[in-house]
Amino acid sequence: MSWQDSVAARQKDVVKAGNYRAASHSLTVALWLSMALSATVNAQPISVPFLTQALPELISSSSSLADLSLGQGTVDASSKHIAPIFPAQIMAADDELQAVAAKRGDTIVLHGTLRQGALIRASVTPGSEVQLNGQPLKVSPSGLLAFGFEREAAAKQTLSIHYPDGRQQQLELAITPQHYRIQHVTGIAKQIMQPSKASITRAKQDAAQVRAARNEVSNGDGFAQTFIWPVTGRISGVYGSQRVYNGEPGRPHYGIDIAAPRGTGVNAPADGVVTLAVADMFYSGGTMIIDHGYGVSSSFLHLSQLRAKVGDKVKQGQIVANVGSSGRSTGPHLDWRINWFQMRLDPATVVGPMPK
Repeated sequence: MSWQDSVAARQKDVVKAGNYRAASHSLTVALWLSMALSATVNAQPISVPFLTQALPELISSSSSLADLSLGQGTVDASSKHIAPIFPAQIMAADDELQAVAAKRGDTIVLHGTLRQGALIRASVTPGSEVQLNGQPLKVSPSGLLAFGFEREAAAKQTLSIHYPDGRQQQLELAITPQHYRIQHVTGIAKQIMQPSKASITRAKQDAAQVRAARNEVSNGDGFAQTFIWPVTGRISGVYGSQRVYNGEPGRPHYGIDIAAPRGTGVNAPADGVVTLAVADMFYSGGTMIIDHGYGVSSSFLHLSQLRAKVGDKVKQGQIVANVGSSGRSTGPHLDWRINWFQMRLDPATVVGPMPK
């Protein structure tokens, strides 16, 4: 069952039960919490972001895919991922407004994890206007939308809804902070620590292409699907971890690294359109970006082969590329990233535990 179907079923149950809490001339938010713990994983890293000190020219580009993948050194990448679901049903409080709300279906349901790095998908009454911290969000004709919380997102966020009949509601969202690991990696070659001017120039050109692809605004609804893992395998790197190379702090890692044999097929995690397909970027090697609609995109790095081109419409589960170790990588793996426009988010917040 898709999350939209689950939401619809939950809405019907709430309406049938008449489970509303009366509070005169106000709105009540009822929260359901479903917790799922994935297994702890211990692995060696494969993907390593580039040093902020080595490439200061690129640090200002928040969307850069510049990323090193190395096998030197040993890192304990054990983690425990907690993925609660916080759908929020917003119902009118007094009896008369409750009846109107139930009839009209004036509800917003949040699907995702209210924590730093999370992608949130939502369903709202069609025709509603929604803002996050004063920023208008694009809502589909059927009432679907998406937004995210960056790695260091503030603890308090404000979601505002303006319903079609003129009524308004404001939700104060409490964002759970994350504690990111510090990982130490040693034995990295000097030429990787100190890239040439030509390499820096090339990487900046790559970053510009990535920014353009992630700025695409489309009406696709793949973002609202229940995402699947693009490959299965050992998780060797997690989102948000801070890495220190030869004693020098680097920038955080913004993807999930999944170790898999070279040539393994990479599946589209959701429907979308290919907006970037480059066989050999300087850091990320074979790189592909799929636009899932409404600002949500997947990026795949270090590919050995691209099996779709820019403009291709792809379906969930379709093989679009093959795992490799191209670019700055010394071992075959897939570096999977999720973005909401230029905001880099944690792919683990849109999928369940890794299949065995």
